[in-house]
Amino acid sequence: MGSAARLSAPGALVLWAALGAAGPPFWGLVNAAWSLCAVGKRQSPVDVELKRVLYDPFLPPLRLSTGGEKVQLIHFNQELYGNLSAASRGPNGLAILSLFVNTSTQVAGSSNPFLSRLLNRDTITRISYKNDAYFLQDLSLELLFPESFGFITYQGSLSTPPCSETVTWILIDRALNITSLQMHSLRLLSQNPPSQIFQSLSGNGRPLQPLAHRALRGNRDPRHPERRCRGPNYRLHVDGAPHGR
Repeated sequence: MGSAARLSAPGALVLWAALGAAGPPFWGLVNAAWSLCAVGKRQSPVDVELKRVLYDPFLPPLRLSTGGEKVQLIHFNQELYGNLSAASRGPNGLAILSLFVNTSTQVAGSSNPFLSRLLNRDTITRISYKNDAYFLQDLSLELLFPESFGFITYQGSLSTPPCSETVTWILIDRALNITSLQMHSLRLLSQNPPSQIFQSLSGNGRPLQPLAHRALRGNRDPRHPERRCRGPNYRLHVDGAPHGR
């Protein structure tokens, strides 16, 4: 999460940020279109207590689809909506796939292979500032996910303005490994372009929101936690032409 600007009226620029006077406590006050940030009852993120997760044997296998040139982990329901903007305003419009990370002091070879490629020195030094871009070839999304994993899901919101409550959150229940050095490299990245003051990517998460009466559902049977879960099924495609498995 970083900062952004939105137009709430002709010529009126409204800012939000992760910290300070434009931070989360004020999002719902500075723009009427963001009122859910203050009064919504299904806001994200939430504290996921494993003891509150309900096993749901009817959850379908997780299907992951990636494009050949770019990957977005915020998906919209194409059966109901024509674009991401429309989906963010409608019920069951968005799905956000979330992965957790474990940091260790071990050598780089023990880290996730996708992140190792993404965070090596040759790559990370090319994207130091906001809007920097670098194209990585032959990097498969499959490497990002554990060979076998379960997931937890709940109904929530965007974690940045306008905080629309149209999101199905999918939390992968096995964390990725990352080294302390790789995490340090991430913290050296700036949320701002080089023309502005440096602001680290660290410490920019929205505070936890009340779970209230929402259900946390999972597809891993607590009676057999070691049992391999169903899925994932990968559908890889380039320009709409399926290939792979």
